[in-house]
Amino acid sequence: FQRPSTLIANSSLALRLLRCRSLCSRYTATRASKEPLLQSGPGLQHFLQDAALQKKMQQSDLSNHFGKSVFIETRGCRMNFADTEVVMSILTKAGYRIVSSGQEANIYLIMTCAIREGAENKIRKKLHWLSNLKQHRPHTVGVLGCMAERLKSKLFDESSVVRVICGPDAYRDLPRLLADADSGQRGANTQLSLEETYADVNPIRAQPESPAAFVSIMRGCDNHCAFCVVPQTRGRERSTPADAVADQVGRLVDGGVREVTLLGQNVNSYRDVSSAGVSAAGRTPGFSAVYAERIGGLQFPDLLDRLSAGYPACRFRFTSPHPKDFPASLLQLIGERPNLAKQLHLPAQSGSTAVLQRMRRGYSREAYLRLVDDARAAVPNLAITGDIICGFCGETEADHEDTLELLRLVRYSFVYHYAYSVRERTRAHRLMKDDVPEEVKMRRSAEVDRVFRDIASADNQLSVGQHQLVLIEGDSRRSADWWRGRNDQGIRVLLPKLPQSAQRIHQFDIRVGDFVAARVDSAGAQTLLAEPLAPVPDGPAGFASALAELDSSRPLPA
Repeated sequence: FQRPSTLIANSSLALRLLRCRSLCSRYTATRASKEPLLQSGPGLQHFLQDAALQKKMQQSDLSNHFGKSVFIETRGCRMNFADTEVVMSILTKAGYRIVSSGQEANIYLIMTCAIREGAENKIRKKLHWLSNLKQHRPHTVGVLGCMAERLKSKLFDESSVVRVICGPDAYRDLPRLLADADSGQRGANTQLSLEETYADVNPIRAQPESPAAFVSIMRGCDNHCAFCVVPQTRGRERSTPADAVADQVGRLVDGGVREVTLLGQNVNSYRDVSSAGVSAAGRTPGFSAVYAERIGGLQFPDLLDRLSAGYPACRFRFTSPHPKDFPASLLQLIGERPNLAKQLHLPAQSGSTAVLQRMRRGYSREAYLRLVDDARAAVPNLAITGDIICGFCGETEADHEDTLELLRLVRYSFVYHYAYSVRERTRAHRLMKDDVPEEVKMRRSAEVDRVFRDIASADNQLSVGQHQLVLIEGDSRRSADWWRGRNDQGIRVLLPKLPQSAQRIHQFDIRVGDFVAARVDSAGAQTLLAEPLAPVPDGPAGFASALAELDSSRPLPA
Protein backbone atom coordinates (compact mmCIF):
# COMPACT_ATOMS: atom_id res chain seq x y z
CA PHE A 1 0.00 0.00 0.00
CA GLN A 2 1.13 3.62 -0.64
CA ARG A 3 1.25 6.04 2.23
CA PRO A 4 -1.97 8.10 2.34
CA SER A 5 -1.94 11.71 1.30
CA THR A 6 -1.73 14.32 4.01
CA LEU A 7 -5.05 15.62 2.72
CA ILE A 8 -6.77 12.58 4.17
CA ALA A 9 -4.35 11.81 7.01
CA ASN A 10 -6.93 12.50 9.65
CA SER A 11 -9.88 10.96 7.82
CA SER A 12 -11.57 7.67 8.63
CA LEU A 13 -10.50 6.35 5.22
CA ALA A 14 -6.85 6.80 6.17
CA LEU A 15 -7.38 4.88 9.38
CA ARG A 16 -8.98 2.00 7.46
CA LEU A 17 -6.14 1.89 4.95
CA LEU A 18 -3.52 1.82 7.68
CA ARG A 19 -5.32 -1.03 9.45
CA CYS A 20 -5.59 -3.00 6.20
CA ARG A 21 -1.85 -2.57 5.50
CA SER A 22 -1.05 -3.78 9.00
CA LEU A 23 -3.14 -6.89 8.57
CA CYS A 24 -1.61 -7.66 5.17
CA SER A 25 1.86 -7.34 6.62
CA ARG A 26 1.02 -9.78 9.40
CA TYR A 27 -0.40 -12.27 6.87
CA THR A 28 2.77 -12.04 4.75
CA ALA A 29 4.99 -12.72 7.78
CA THR A 30 3.10 -15.90 8.74
CA ARG A 31 2.20 -17.23 5.29
CA ALA A 32 5.14 -19.57 5.02
CA SER A 33 4.27 -21.38 8.27
CA LYS A 34 0.59 -21.80 7.27
CA GLU A 35 1.15 -22.75 3.65
CA PRO A 36 1.20 -26.55 4.11
CA LEU A 37 -2.15 -26.52 5.97
CA LEU A 38 -3.77 -24.23 3.40
CA GLN A 39 -2.59 -26.40 0.55
CA SER A 40 -3.78 -29.67 2.08
CA GLY A 41 -6.97 -28.40 3.75
CA PRO A 42 -8.91 -30.26 6.50
CA GLY A 43 -9.15 -33.98 5.86
CA LEU A 44 -11.79 -36.59 6.71
CA GLN A 45 -10.04 -37.21 10.03
CA HIS A 46 -10.72 -33.65 11.12
CA PHE A 47 -14.48 -34.14 10.58
CA LEU A 48 -14.49 -37.54 12.30
CA GLN A 49 -12.72 -36.10 15.31
CA ASP A 50 -15.17 -33.17 15.40
CA ALA A 51 -18.21 -35.48 15.16
CA ALA A 52 -16.83 -37.70 17.92
CA LEU A 53 -16.30 -34.65 20.13
CA GLN A 54 -19.86 -33.39 19.51
CA LYS A 55 -21.32 -36.84 20.29
CA LYS A 56 -19.29 -37.03 23.48
CA MET A 57 -20.53 -33.57 24.52
CA GLN A 58 -24.15 -34.54 23.77
CA GLN A 59 -23.87 -37.78 25.77
CA SER A 60 -22.35 -35.80 28.60
CA ASP A 61 -25.25 -33.34 28.53
CA LEU A 62 -27.85 -36.13 28.53
CA SER A 63 -26.09 -38.04 31.30
CA ASN A 64 -26.36 -34.97 33.50
CA HIS A 65 -30.14 -35.52 33.47
CA PHE A 66 -30.02 -39.07 34.78
CA GLY A 67 -32.61 -39.34 37.55
CA LYS A 68 -34.32 -36.02 36.79
CA SER A 69 -37.97 -36.20 37.81
CA VAL A 70 -40.72 -35.60 35.23
CA PHE A 71 -44.44 -35.02 35.72
CA ILE A 72 -46.76 -35.24 32.70
CA GLU A 73 -50.21 -33.67 32.83
CA THR A 74 -52.44 -35.02 30.06
CA ARG A 75 -55.39 -33.19 28.53
CA GLY A 76 -57.69 -34.11 25.67
CA CYS A 77 -58.49 -37.32 23.82
CA ARG A 78 -57.48 -40.93 24.44
CA MET A 79 -54.78 -40.62 21.79
CA ASN A 80 -53.12 -38.06 24.06
CA PHE A 81 -53.17 -40.52 26.95
CA ALA A 82 -51.61 -43.16 24.69
CA ASP A 83 -48.98 -40.62 23.59
CA THR A 84 -48.20 -39.88 27.24
CA GLU A 85 -47.35 -43.55 27.74
CA VAL A 86 -45.01 -43.37 24.73
CA VAL A 87 -43.31 -40.28 26.17
CA MET A 88 -42.94 -41.98 29.54
CA SER A 89 -41.16 -44.89 27.85
CA ILE A 90 -38.80 -42.65 25.87
CA LEU A 91 -37.87 -40.53 28.86
CA THR A 92 -37.45 -43.50 31.21
CA LYS A 93 -35.08 -45.12 28.73
CA ALA A 94 -33.11 -41.86 28.63
CA GLY A 95 -32.67 -41.92 32.42
CA TYR A 96 -35.53 -39.69 33.58
CA ARG A 97 -37.79 -40.62 36.49
CA ILE A 98 -41.57 -40.29 36.08
CA VAL A 99 -43.37 -38.97 39.19
CA SER A 100 -47.06 -38.73 40.03
CA SER A 101 -47.11 -35.17 41.37
CA GLY A 102 -46.05 -31.86 39.90
CA GLN A 103 -44.62 -30.82 43.26
CA GLU A 104 -42.05 -33.62 43.05
CA ALA A 105 -40.95 -32.76 39.52
CA ASN A 106 -37.97 -30.90 38.12
CA ILE A 107 -39.66 -31.02 34.72
CA TYR A 108 -43.37 -30.33 34.13
CA LEU A 109 -44.74 -31.44 30.74
CA ILE A 110 -48.29 -30.83 29.49
CA MET A 111 -49.76 -33.06 26.79
CA THR A 112 -52.17 -30.70 25.03
CA CYS A 113 -55.28 -30.63 22.85
CA ALA A 114 -56.02 -28.09 20.11
CA ILE A 115 -59.39 -29.26 18.83
CA ARG A 116 -61.21 -26.25 20.36
CA GLU A 117 -60.27 -22.82 21.65
CA GLY A 118 -61.53 -23.72 25.12
CA ALA A 119 -59.05 -26.59 25.38
CA GLU A 120 -56.15 -24.29 24.52
CA ASN A 121 -57.31 -21.59 26.94
CA LYS A 122 -57.20 -24.12 29.78
CA ILE A 123 -53.55 -24.81 28.90
CA ARG A 124 -52.82 -21.07 28.89
CA LYS A 125 -54.31 -20.79 32.38
CA LYS A 126 -52.14 -23.69 33.56
CA LEU A 127 -49.00 -22.06 32.12
CA HIS A 128 -49.92 -18.78 33.83
CA TRP A 129 -50.37 -20.67 37.10
CA LEU A 130 -46.98 -22.33 36.71
CA SER A 131 -45.29 -19.01 35.99
CA ASN A 132 -46.69 -17.54 39.22
CA LEU A 133 -45.62 -20.40 41.49
CA LYS A 134 -43.47 -19.28 44.40
CA GLN A 135 -42.72 -22.73 45.79
CA HIS A 136 -42.15 -26.08 44.05
CA ARG A 137 -41.75 -24.31 40.73
CA PRO A 138 -40.37 -26.76 38.15
CA HIS A 139 -37.03 -25.99 36.53
CA THR A 140 -38.33 -26.80 33.03
CA VAL A 141 -41.84 -26.52 31.59
CA GLY A 142 -42.67 -28.13 28.26
CA VAL A 143 -45.73 -28.17 26.00
CA LEU A 144 -46.33 -31.35 24.00
CA GLY A 145 -48.90 -32.56 21.50
CA CYS A 146 -51.40 -30.82 19.25
CA MET A 147 -51.30 -27.30 20.71
CA ALA A 148 -47.52 -27.38 20.47
CA GLU A 149 -47.78 -28.46 16.83
CA ARG A 150 -50.38 -25.82 15.97
CA LEU A 151 -48.74 -22.79 17.60
CA LYS A 152 -45.09 -23.88 17.37
CA SER A 153 -42.64 -21.20 18.59
CA LYS A 154 -45.50 -18.73 19.13
CA LEU A 155 -45.87 -20.43 22.51
CA PHE A 156 -42.52 -18.94 23.54
CA ASP A 157 -44.00 -15.48 22.88
CA GLU A 158 -47.20 -16.31 24.75
CA SER A 159 -45.57 -17.72 27.88
CA SER A 160 -42.13 -16.97 29.30
CA VAL A 161 -42.25 -20.12 31.44
CA VAL A 162 -42.23 -22.49 28.43
CA ARG A 163 -38.78 -23.89 27.66
CA VAL A 164 -39.64 -26.89 25.44
CA ILE A 165 -42.13 -27.31 22.58
CA CYS A 166 -42.56 -30.77 21.07
CA GLY A 167 -45.07 -31.94 18.46
CA PRO A 168 -46.72 -35.40 18.26
CA ASP A 169 -44.15 -36.84 15.84
CA ALA A 170 -41.05 -35.55 17.66
CA TYR A 171 -41.22 -37.30 21.03
CA ARG A 172 -38.00 -39.22 20.34
CA ASP A 173 -36.24 -35.83 20.41
CA LEU A 174 -37.50 -34.93 23.89
CA PRO A 175 -34.31 -36.00 25.77
CA ARG A 176 -32.23 -33.63 23.62
CA LEU A 177 -34.74 -30.79 23.97
CA LEU A 178 -34.78 -31.20 27.76
CA ALA A 179 -30.98 -31.31 27.88
CA ASP A 180 -30.84 -28.04 25.92
CA ALA A 181 -33.41 -26.50 28.26
CA ASP A 182 -31.34 -27.48 31.28
CA SER A 183 -28.39 -25.57 29.83
CA GLY A 184 -30.52 -22.43 29.45
CA GLN A 185 -31.71 -22.81 25.85
CA ARG A 186 -35.27 -22.93 24.60
CA GLY A 187 -35.93 -25.76 22.19
CA ALA A 188 -38.71 -26.72 19.77
CA ASN A 189 -39.29 -29.61 17.40
CA THR A 190 -42.63 -29.66 15.58
CA GLN A 191 -41.57 -31.59 12.51
CA LEU A 192 -44.35 -33.87 11.26
CA SER A 193 -43.50 -37.27 9.83
CA LEU A 194 -44.89 -39.47 7.06
CA GLU A 195 -43.65 -42.63 8.82
CA GLU A 196 -43.47 -42.21 12.60
CA THR A 197 -45.77 -44.58 14.51
CA TYR A 198 -43.54 -45.35 17.54
CA ALA A 199 -44.05 -49.02 16.66
CA ASP A 200 -40.77 -50.00 18.37
CA VAL A 201 -41.56 -48.11 21.59
CA ASN A 202 -43.06 -50.22 24.37
CA PRO A 203 -45.36 -47.75 26.19
CA ILE A 204 -45.22 -47.54 29.98
CA ARG A 205 -48.77 -47.72 31.27
CA ALA A 206 -49.85 -44.70 33.27
CA GLN A 207 -52.32 -46.90 35.23
CA PRO A 208 -50.69 -50.35 35.39
CA GLU A 209 -53.32 -51.61 37.86
CA SER A 210 -56.17 -51.04 35.38
CA PRO A 211 -57.53 -54.07 33.50
CA ALA A 212 -58.22 -51.86 30.46
CA ALA A 213 -55.54 -50.47 28.17
CA PHE A 214 -55.14 -48.39 25.01
CA VAL A 215 -53.14 -49.41 21.93
CA SER A 216 -52.50 -46.84 19.21
CA ILE A 217 -52.65 -48.50 15.78
CA MET A 218 -52.54 -45.51 13.42
CA ARG A 219 -51.80 -41.79 13.47
CA GLY A 220 -52.87 -38.78 11.47
CA CYS A 221 -55.85 -37.88 9.30
CA ASP A 222 -56.34 -37.39 5.55
CA ASN A 223 -60.02 -36.40 5.61
CA HIS A 224 -59.62 -32.61 5.96
CA CYS A 225 -63.09 -31.86 7.28
CA ALA A 226 -63.74 -28.13 7.06
CA PHE A 227 -63.88 -27.59 10.81
CA CYS A 228 -61.00 -29.80 11.94
CA VAL A 229 -57.37 -28.95 12.67
CA VAL A 230 -56.23 -32.57 13.20
CA PRO A 231 -54.60 -32.97 9.75
CA GLN A 232 -52.44 -29.93 10.58
CA THR A 233 -51.54 -31.06 14.09
CA ARG A 234 -51.25 -34.83 13.55
CA GLY A 235 -50.12 -35.05 9.95
CA ARG A 236 -50.86 -37.65 7.29
CA GLU A 237 -52.33 -41.08 8.00
CA ARG A 238 -49.90 -43.95 8.63
CA SER A 239 -50.47 -47.27 10.35
CA THR A 240 -48.47 -49.36 12.81
CA PRO A 241 -47.47 -52.75 11.32
CA ALA A 242 -49.94 -55.47 12.32
CA ASP A 243 -47.22 -57.63 13.86
CA ALA A 244 -46.20 -54.76 16.17
CA VAL A 245 -49.82 -54.22 17.21
CA ALA A 246 -50.29 -57.94 17.92
CA ASP A 247 -47.08 -58.03 19.95
CA GLN A 248 -48.18 -55.10 22.10
CA VAL A 249 -51.64 -56.60 22.66
CA GLY A 250 -50.02 -59.92 23.59
CA ARG A 251 -47.80 -58.27 26.20
CA LEU A 252 -50.81 -56.48 27.69
CA VAL A 253 -52.92 -59.66 27.86
CA ASP A 254 -50.02 -61.58 29.41
CA GLY A 255 -49.79 -58.80 32.00
CA GLY A 256 -53.43 -59.19 33.04
CA VAL A 257 -55.25 -56.73 30.76
CA ARG A 258 -58.79 -57.90 29.95
CA GLU A 259 -59.94 -55.10 27.62
CA VAL A 260 -58.01 -53.30 24.86
CA THR A 261 -59.19 -50.19 23.04
CA LEU A 262 -57.58 -49.70 19.63
CA LEU A 263 -56.90 -46.02 18.94
CA GLY A 264 -56.45 -43.79 15.92
CA GLN A 265 -57.62 -40.43 14.60
CA ASN A 266 -59.42 -42.52 11.96
CA VAL A 267 -58.95 -45.93 13.48
CA ASN A 268 -60.99 -47.87 10.91
CA SER A 269 -58.94 -46.33 8.08
CA TYR A 270 -56.09 -48.56 9.27
CA ARG A 271 -54.02 -50.01 6.41
CA ASP A 272 -50.74 -51.83 7.00
CA VAL A 273 -49.00 -51.61 3.63
CA SER A 274 -46.04 -53.62 4.96
CA SER A 275 -48.21 -56.76 5.11
CA ALA A 276 -48.61 -59.01 2.09
CA GLY A 277 -51.96 -59.57 0.50
CA VAL A 278 -54.75 -57.37 -0.79
CA SER A 279 -57.82 -56.48 1.25
CA ALA A 280 -61.09 -55.66 -0.44
CA ALA A 281 -62.79 -54.06 2.60
CA GLY A 282 -63.92 -50.95 0.72
CA ARG A 283 -65.87 -47.94 1.91
CA THR A 284 -69.32 -47.67 3.41
CA PRO A 285 -71.89 -47.55 0.57
CA GLY A 286 -73.01 -43.97 -0.10
CA PHE A 287 -69.93 -42.38 1.50
CA SER A 288 -67.06 -40.55 -0.18
CA ALA A 289 -63.72 -38.97 0.75
CA VAL A 290 -61.43 -36.21 -0.50
CA TYR A 291 -58.91 -38.86 -1.58
CA ALA A 292 -59.17 -41.89 -3.87
CA GLU A 293 -60.00 -45.26 -2.32
CA ARG A 294 -56.84 -47.06 -1.25
CA ILE A 295 -56.50 -50.71 -2.16
CA GLY A 296 -53.95 -53.13 -0.78
CA GLY A 297 -52.33 -54.03 2.48
CA LEU A 298 -53.89 -55.41 5.63
CA GLN A 299 -56.91 -53.29 6.55
CA PHE A 300 -58.90 -52.74 9.73
CA PRO A 301 -61.32 -55.70 9.46
CA ASP A 302 -58.31 -57.99 8.91
CA LEU A 303 -56.53 -56.65 12.00
CA LEU A 304 -59.65 -56.89 14.18
CA ASP A 305 -60.22 -60.45 12.98
CA ARG A 306 -56.65 -61.42 13.88
CA LEU A 307 -56.71 -59.87 17.35
CA SER A 308 -60.17 -61.07 18.40
CA ALA A 309 -59.42 -64.63 17.24
CA GLY A 310 -56.00 -64.66 18.88
CA TYR A 311 -57.16 -63.37 22.28
CA PRO A 312 -60.73 -64.66 22.86
CA ALA A 313 -60.70 -63.89 26.61
CA CYS A 314 -59.95 -60.20 25.97
CA ARG A 315 -62.63 -57.70 24.99
CA PHE A 316 -61.81 -55.25 22.17
CA ARG A 317 -63.12 -51.76 21.43
CA PHE A 318 -61.96 -49.12 18.98
CA THR A 319 -62.17 -45.36 18.61
CA SER A 320 -62.44 -42.95 16.91
CA PRO A 321 -63.70 -44.18 13.55
CA HIS A 322 -65.00 -42.33 10.51
CA PRO A 323 -68.43 -43.44 9.21
CA LYS A 324 -67.05 -43.82 5.66
CA ASP A 325 -64.97 -46.88 6.67
CA PHE A 326 -67.62 -49.35 7.87
CA PRO A 327 -67.83 -52.02 5.16
CA ALA A 328 -70.28 -54.89 5.62
CA SER A 329 -67.42 -57.26 6.49
CA LEU A 330 -66.54 -55.15 9.54
CA LEU A 331 -70.11 -54.99 10.83
CA GLN A 332 -70.54 -58.73 10.31
CA LEU A 333 -67.35 -59.49 12.24
CA ILE A 334 -68.46 -57.34 15.20
CA GLY A 335 -71.81 -59.10 15.27
CA GLU A 336 -70.25 -62.59 15.20
CA ARG A 337 -67.35 -62.28 17.66
CA PRO A 338 -68.39 -62.28 21.33
CA ASN A 339 -65.23 -60.44 22.40
CA LEU A 340 -65.82 -57.46 20.10
CA ALA A 341 -67.76 -54.91 22.15
CA LYS A 342 -71.27 -54.22 20.94
CA GLN A 343 -70.69 -50.49 20.82
CA LEU A 344 -69.88 -48.28 17.85
CA HIS A 345 -68.86 -44.66 17.84
CA LEU A 346 -70.40 -43.07 14.75
CA PRO A 347 -69.62 -39.33 14.76
CA ALA A 348 -72.36 -37.64 12.73
CA GLN A 349 -71.38 -34.01 13.56
CA SER A 350 -74.75 -32.77 12.23
CA GLY A 351 -78.17 -34.05 11.22
CA SER A 352 -78.48 -31.62 8.32
CA THR A 353 -77.28 -32.63 4.85
CA ALA A 354 -76.58 -28.98 3.98
CA VAL A 355 -74.34 -28.56 7.03
CA LEU A 356 -72.64 -31.90 6.37
CA GLN A 357 -71.78 -30.72 2.86
CA ARG A 358 -70.22 -27.51 4.19
CA MET A 359 -68.30 -29.60 6.72
CA ARG A 360 -66.97 -31.83 3.87
CA ARG A 361 -67.99 -34.97 5.74
CA GLY A 362 -68.56 -37.04 2.58
CA TYR A 363 -72.10 -38.26 3.32
CA SER A 364 -75.70 -37.12 3.60
CA ARG A 365 -78.13 -37.48 6.47
CA GLU A 366 -79.85 -40.31 4.58
CA ALA A 367 -76.59 -42.23 4.00
CA TYR A 368 -75.71 -41.93 7.68
CA LEU A 369 -79.10 -43.29 8.76
CA ARG A 370 -78.71 -46.23 6.34
CA LEU A 371 -75.38 -47.04 8.01
CA VAL A 372 -77.08 -46.96 11.43
CA ASP A 373 -79.78 -49.36 10.19
CA ASP A 374 -77.17 -51.71 8.69
CA ALA A 375 -75.14 -51.67 11.91
CA ARG A 376 -78.13 -52.48 14.12
CA ALA A 377 -79.17 -55.29 11.78
CA ALA A 378 -75.68 -56.85 11.85
CA VAL A 379 -74.92 -56.35 15.57
CA PRO A 380 -77.58 -57.36 18.14
CA ASN A 381 -77.93 -55.18 21.26
CA LEU A 382 -75.75 -52.49 19.68
CA ALA A 383 -75.12 -49.20 21.50
CA ILE A 384 -74.18 -46.22 19.33
CA THR A 385 -72.35 -43.12 20.54
CA GLY A 386 -71.72 -40.00 18.49
CA ASP A 387 -70.30 -36.48 18.10
CA ILE A 388 -72.33 -33.36 17.35
CA ILE A 389 -71.01 -29.86 16.57
CA CYS A 390 -73.51 -27.13 17.43
CA GLY A 391 -73.51 -23.83 15.57
CA PHE A 392 -71.23 -24.57 12.63
CA CYS A 393 -70.93 -21.84 9.99
CA GLY A 394 -74.32 -21.09 8.46
CA GLU A 395 -76.30 -23.49 10.66
CA THR A 396 -79.95 -22.41 10.81
CA GLU A 397 -82.66 -23.30 13.29
CA ALA A 398 -84.03 -25.76 10.71
CA ASP A 399 -80.60 -27.42 10.50
CA HIS A 400 -80.53 -27.67 14.28
CA GLU A 401 -84.00 -29.26 14.33
CA ASP A 402 -82.73 -31.82 11.81
CA THR A 403 -79.95 -32.66 14.26
CA LEU A 404 -82.38 -33.09 17.16
CA GLU A 405 -84.51 -35.36 14.99
CA LEU A 406 -81.39 -37.39 14.11
CA LEU A 407 -80.82 -37.95 17.84
CA ARG A 408 -84.34 -39.32 18.18
CA LEU A 409 -83.93 -41.64 15.19
CA VAL A 410 -80.49 -43.02 16.09
CA ARG A 411 -81.10 -43.17 19.85
CA TYR A 412 -77.50 -42.68 20.95
CA SER A 413 -76.39 -44.04 24.31
CA PHE A 414 -74.03 -41.06 24.62
CA VAL A 415 -73.26 -37.95 22.58
CA TYR A 416 -70.17 -35.77 22.78
CA HIS A 417 -71.47 -32.35 21.79
CA TYR A 418 -69.61 -29.07 21.43
CA ALA A 419 -70.25 -25.48 20.46
CA TYR A 420 -68.34 -24.83 17.23
CA SER A 421 -64.96 -23.18 17.74
CA VAL A 422 -63.21 -21.82 14.66
CA ARG A 423 -59.66 -23.13 14.20
CA GLU A 424 -56.94 -21.43 12.20
CA ARG A 425 -55.54 -23.20 9.12
CA THR A 426 -58.85 -25.00 8.47
CA ARG A 427 -61.08 -24.65 5.42
CA ALA A 428 -63.84 -23.08 7.52
CA HIS A 429 -61.38 -20.48 8.85
CA ARG A 430 -60.23 -19.56 5.34
CA LEU A 431 -63.50 -19.64 3.42
CA MET A 432 -66.47 -19.45 5.81
CA LYS A 433 -67.92 -17.02 8.31
CA ASP A 434 -68.43 -18.02 11.93
CA ASP A 435 -71.87 -16.39 11.92
CA VAL A 436 -73.77 -18.21 14.67
CA PRO A 437 -73.76 -16.17 17.92
CA GLU A 438 -72.09 -17.81 20.89
CA GLU A 439 -75.25 -17.76 23.00
CA VAL A 440 -77.13 -19.58 20.20
CA LYS A 441 -74.39 -22.22 20.02
CA MET A 442 -74.62 -22.79 23.76
CA ARG A 443 -78.42 -23.03 23.67
CA ARG A 444 -78.33 -25.56 20.88
CA SER A 445 -75.67 -27.58 22.69
CA ALA A 446 -77.84 -27.65 25.83
CA GLU A 447 -80.81 -28.86 23.78
CA VAL A 448 -78.73 -31.66 22.25
CA ASP A 449 -77.67 -32.68 25.75
CA ARG A 450 -81.22 -32.75 27.08
CA VAL A 451 -82.64 -34.73 24.15
CA PHE A 452 -79.95 -37.41 24.08
CA ARG A 453 -80.01 -37.89 27.86
CA ASP A 454 -83.79 -38.33 27.90
CA ILE A 455 -83.47 -40.98 25.17
CA ALA A 456 -80.55 -42.74 26.87
CA SER A 457 -82.44 -42.86 30.18
CA ALA A 458 -85.51 -44.40 28.55
CA ASP A 459 -83.44 -46.97 26.64
CA ASN A 460 -81.44 -47.93 29.74
CA GLN A 461 -84.69 -48.64 31.59
CA LEU A 462 -85.30 -51.43 29.08
CA SER A 463 -82.18 -53.21 30.32
CA VAL A 464 -83.54 -53.64 33.87
CA GLY A 465 -83.77 -57.37 34.59
CA GLN A 466 -81.27 -58.31 31.87
CA HIS A 467 -78.10 -60.30 32.48
CA GLN A 468 -74.99 -58.52 31.23
CA LEU A 469 -71.24 -59.15 31.12
CA VAL A 470 -69.38 -56.58 33.21
CA LEU A 471 -65.63 -56.02 33.53
CA ILE A 472 -64.69 -54.86 37.03
CA GLU A 473 -62.44 -51.79 36.65
CA GLY A 474 -62.05 -50.71 40.28
CA ASP A 475 -63.80 -49.10 43.23
CA SER A 476 -66.64 -46.69 42.63
CA ARG A 477 -65.41 -43.11 42.83
CA ARG A 478 -68.26 -42.27 45.21
CA SER A 479 -68.19 -45.25 47.56
CA ALA A 480 -65.66 -47.93 48.42
CA ASP A 481 -68.61 -50.27 49.09
CA TRP A 482 -69.34 -50.53 45.36
CA TRP A 483 -67.44 -51.82 42.35
CA ARG A 484 -67.21 -49.84 39.14
CA GLY A 485 -67.23 -51.53 35.71
CA ARG A 486 -68.48 -51.37 32.12
CA ASN A 487 -70.72 -53.64 30.13
CA ASP A 488 -70.42 -54.69 26.50
CA GLN A 489 -72.14 -51.50 25.36
CA GLY A 490 -69.62 -49.31 27.17
CA ILE A 491 -72.12 -48.13 29.78
CA ARG A 492 -70.89 -47.63 33.34
CA VAL A 493 -72.17 -50.23 35.83
CA LEU A 494 -72.00 -50.06 39.64
CA LEU A 495 -72.14 -53.32 41.62
CA PRO A 496 -72.35 -53.80 45.42
CA LYS A 497 -69.42 -55.57 47.05
CA LEU A 498 -71.65 -57.26 49.62
CA PRO A 499 -74.35 -59.67 48.33
CA GLN A 500 -77.78 -58.12 48.07
CA SER A 501 -79.49 -61.04 46.34
CA ALA A 502 -79.97 -64.74 47.07
CA GLN A 503 -79.74 -65.45 43.33
CA ARG A 504 -75.96 -65.61 43.33
CA ILE A 505 -74.99 -69.17 42.43
CA HIS A 506 -72.46 -69.13 45.22
CA GLN A 507 -70.39 -66.65 47.12
CA PHE A 508 -67.33 -65.66 45.12
CA ASP A 509 -64.58 -63.14 45.49
CA ILE A 510 -64.55 -60.28 43.01
CA ARG A 511 -61.32 -58.59 42.09
CA VAL A 512 -60.33 -55.83 39.71
CA GLY A 513 -60.01 -57.36 36.26
CA ASP A 514 -62.71 -60.00 36.73
CA PHE A 515 -65.54 -60.49 34.27
CA VAL A 516 -68.85 -61.16 36.05
CA ALA A 517 -72.37 -61.93 34.95
CA ALA A 518 -74.64 -59.34 36.54
CA ARG A 519 -78.37 -58.61 36.64
CA VAL A 520 -79.39 -54.98 36.06
CA ASP A 521 -81.63 -53.79 38.89
CA SER A 522 -82.03 -50.09 38.08
CA ALA A 523 -80.90 -47.60 35.47
CA GLY A 524 -80.21 -43.92 34.90
CA ALA A 525 -79.18 -41.96 31.83
CA GLN A 526 -75.50 -42.96 32.08
CA THR A 527 -75.23 -45.52 34.90
CA LEU A 528 -76.68 -48.95 35.65
CA LEU A 529 -76.93 -50.56 39.10
CA ALA A 530 -76.49 -54.32 38.92
CA GLU A 531 -76.11 -57.37 41.16
CA PRO A 532 -73.15 -59.65 40.38
CA LEU A 533 -74.40 -63.21 40.06
CA ALA A 534 -71.54 -65.38 38.86
CA PRO A 535 -67.90 -65.16 37.78
CA VAL A 536 -67.03 -65.50 34.09
CA PRO A 537 -63.34 -66.46 34.14
CA ASP A 538 -63.20 -66.98 30.36
CA GLY A 539 -64.46 -63.49 29.73
CA PRO A 540 -66.60 -62.81 26.64
CA ALA A 541 -65.96 -66.32 25.30
CA GLY A 542 -67.51 -67.86 28.44
CA PHE A 543 -70.47 -65.53 28.93
CA ALA A 544 -73.01 -67.75 27.12
CA SER A 545 -72.14 -70.81 29.24
CA ALA A 546 -72.30 -68.67 32.40
CA LEU A 547 -75.81 -67.56 31.46
CA ALA A 548 -76.82 -71.19 30.82
CA GLU A 549 -75.54 -72.14 34.27
CA LEU A 550 -77.51 -69.29 35.81
CA ASP A 551 -80.70 -70.49 34.11
CA SER A 552 -80.16 -74.10 35.20
CA SER A 553 -79.58 -73.05 38.81
CA ARG A 554 -82.92 -71.27 39.17
CA PRO A 555 -85.51 -73.21 41.21
CA LEU A 556 -88.43 -74.54 39.20
CA PRO A 557 -91.80 -72.89 39.89
CA ALA A 558 -94.09 -74.79 42.26
